[in-house]
Amino acid sequence: MTHESLENLDPTSRATATDDLRDRVSAAFPALRADLEALVRIPSVSAPAFDQAHVAASAAAVADLLGAAGMPDVRLLTATRADGVVSRPAVVARRPAPAGAPTVLLYAHHDVQPPGRDEDWRSAPFEPTERDGRLYGRGAADDKAGVVAHLGALRVLGEDLPVGVTVFVEGEEEIGSPTFVDFLTQHRDLLQADVIVVADSTNWKVGVPALTTSLRGLVDCEVEVAVLEHAVHSGMYGGPVLDAPTLLARLIATLHDDDGAVAVAGLTSADEPAVDLPEEAFRTDASVLDGVRLAGSGTLTGRMWTKPALSVIGIDATSVAQASNTIAPRARAKLSLRIPPGQDPVEAAAALRAHLEGHAPFGARVTVVDGELGKAFRSPVDSAAMRTARQAFADAWGTEPVDIGVGGSIPFIADLLEVFPDAAILVTGVEDPDSRAHGADESVHLGELEKVVLAEALLLSRLGAAGPAD
Repeated sequence: MTHESLENLDPTSRATATDDLRDRVSAAFPALRADLEALVRIPSVSAPAFDQAHVAASAAAVADLLGAAGMPDVRLLTATRADGVVSRPAVVARRPAPAGAPTVLLYAHHDVQPPGRDEDWRSAPFEPTERDGRLYGRGAADDKAGVVAHLGALRVLGEDLPVGVTVFVEGEEEIGSPTFVDFLTQHRDLLQADVIVVADSTNWKVGVPALTTSLRGLVDCEVEVAVLEHAVHSGMYGGPVLDAPTLLARLIATLHDDDGAVAVAGLTSADEPAVDLPEEAFRTDASVLDGVRLAGSGTLTGRMWTKPALSVIGIDATSVAQASNTIAPRARAKLSLRIPPGQDPVEAAAALRAHLEGHAPFGARVTVVDGELGKAFRSPVDSAAMRTARQAFADAWGTEPVDIGVGGSIPFIADLLEVFPDAAILVTGVEDPDSRAHGADESVHLGELEKVVLAEALLLSRLGAAGPAD
């Protein structure tokens, strides 16, 4: 069956198949929820300061679940970089394609962000707790729900699975996937696929699904401002010399114009999105305090998806508790720059460095140390795989999906495209604006997760009927 004939499938036949899968998902969902809760209880924080035995335990638990779901080839794998660094464990589970059918790679990650302070959570971060139809816990949304979405689709299709499937569950996405390209190249034969589904994004809102068609890239750096060889008495020398934190603040202030738009020469913007958010909804979702004026101009979605955004995400200076009456000689900040599709991250990093070095206040010594570089992503919106996914989502939710961008970055998607240039990539997700991924009280909407499982089962079923994707 061709993609064209699939799209013209008798609506009655399609509805019957959808209803059958919906019933299967409903029956399977209590066990899937229990599996999600068990995964959330494993504190698989991949950041180096945390116990990595939990990451290994999480990988083993995912491998066991996939094996029990009928995947005949399940492996715990690592990759080794040229400098000898070995990756955290990933799970690769494979089921070969029937003759003439495509192979679909299903991606998720089992590692999670640090939980932060327990007192910021209403319930313990690694003890899954339901409130008002949402399951709370670190990783409940990002991205152990993505793991469960793949698991659920495989379970409900069972022997009716018409495509080859490779499930790739990474163990270090939350620390920037530092060995991702090495993993892809070292295990390329295992991961080769016609369609790649990345379940690590978000939906438009509860009740309205989305397909992510663009992601901003990421550039970060550390900038240090130095004014003295060592600290000196602020009473004796204060006046002629400004302290380093003050000068760092003045330097940071040059990064935005009076409207709050990024003011770094050489950074670009992409086209305004077709959809927008009401300001009230944005303020609520982002928890903006009353009276705070929003920065930038144009649509809110454009400011989040297709324009650069620059944030100070850390500052090193003398703490209040350790303060003394001295002029601080040095201060340092970490900057995070999101870049829109079409902007080269190397060029963006050079532009940011040039701006910082060219705006040294009062002749202070400015030192910039480059950090992470992540490419932006834009997908074709009318590929055969995308059309099939749209119909699957529409049938699962009963409403048409929205094409969205995401202001955050998933740099490894560009890596996937470089290693597998002929694959069609679909970026889906289980989150919604209330999920608070990376923050306290992270949660997944259980009703939405059930729909995600159904949508993925429909997608796999129809990709099998359609044959290899273009």
